[in-house]
Amino acid sequence: MNATTQTRDSRATYPVIIITLCASFLFYKYILQIYPSIITDQLMNEFHLTGAGLGNLAATFYYAYMVTQLFVGIMLDKYSPRWLTSFAIFCCAMGVLLFSESHTVLEACLSRALMGTGVAFATVAYMKIAAMWFSPRSYAFVGGLLATAAMTGAVFGQAPLALLVSHLGWRSSLYLVGLVGIGLSCLFVFIVRDKTDHLTKETTAKKYFSYQDVMQVFKNKQNWLLTLYSGLAFSPVAIFGGLWGNPFLELAYNLNKTQAASMISLVFIGLGIGSPILGLISEHLENRRGVMLISTFLSAAAIIFVLYFHPMPLFVTGALLFLFGFGLGSFMLVFTIGKEINNIALVATVIAMINTSDAVLDALTEPLIGKFLDFTWDGTVINGIHHFSLQSYHIALSILPVYLIVGCLLLLGVKDVKRGHRNV
Repeated sequence: MNATTQTRDSRATYPVIIITLCASFLFYKYILQIYPSIITDQLMNEFHLTGAGLGNLAATFYYAYMVTQLFVGIMLDKYSPRWLTSFAIFCCAMGVLLFSESHTVLEACLSRALMGTGVAFATVAYMKIAAMWFSPRSYAFVGGLLATAAMTGAVFGQAPLALLVSHLGWRSSLYLVGLVGIGLSCLFVFIVRDKTDHLTKETTAKKYFSYQDVMQVFKNKQNWLLTLYSGLAFSPVAIFGGLWGNPFLELAYNLNKTQAASMISLVFIGLGIGSPILGLISEHLENRRGVMLISTFLSAAAIIFVLYFHPMPLFVTGALLFLFGFGLGSFMLVFTIGKEINNIALVATVIAMINTSDAVLDALTEPLIGKFLDFTWDGTVINGIHHFSLQSYHIALSILPVYLIVGCLLLLGVKDVKRGHRNV
């Protein structure tokens, strides 16, 4: 093998290494996002929480995420993605380490907020770095792999983490998760570098970055439709898989915690598989909106059956949960459309804008569901913990299919971009 071939192979391999590390950050993010769902009883008992109190503790993560997201895009467009992302991972790790040592609600909330601040960079950094290192034709597929990495983390944050918690306890388990984050931050610092090739379109376009351009992003109606759809489509996954799905499945299907976590994992597996596949299908058909519309509708139908047509055989329930996640894998296409219709120098800004809606709706909806549960609570207490009825869950979780149906209606106003007119 001659030197030229080795150089070419190195250039082809290095972007894969970088995007793998970015994917690892997303894997880590979703462990942090959804771990409260497997220790709901422990948290309610440790901190003496009601349903609304637990929802607010979990949502503190999203409050910090939401505020930080307002600045992440512009920061990554203007400054070093390498250093910003490394520091963000370190913040996540410190947050989970502190949470593992928390003994008051205030300490726990501040720790969750620190995690939320760090993970606000994960999705935007991945998509920004993908735009820098990969060709436009590969972007929809590489972007879809973001969800694969994220949902792999969510899967690990369910049954495997539940098993670890059962053996080590929740504090020791989270302490180990924090140490892993410290290691990932160090790897990012030493391996990743910012692309400086002045011949790339992305870097050349950055010369023309201006805050007037940023304002044009916020004035674009299409960007707002994509933003609202993204939040409505992804929030049901984050809410059902991240907090309230486990206790519902335990009650409705008579499952233990590990079994319920395994069933929830099917949602994340479906989303992780569906996202790159639906990305490839949308590229082949040149019809991103149509793929998003059909798959979101199927997801709405699937979650309605899971919520209101139980008990069903577990293999049927598992298949529906997989379909629920698989269909919502199409929500990643909003980032691809956003990249195609905006100035390429503002990729991170556009993605951050779209991504903000996920945090906003998650932050509002998780405690809202807790409020609905508390409002319809019949006063039953088991082992010092509020016990909610199936009817309470039916009422509170009805917001999930409503979100998806409204998301479908919003998609009717989205204008797809044909291949010859895309901003690449």
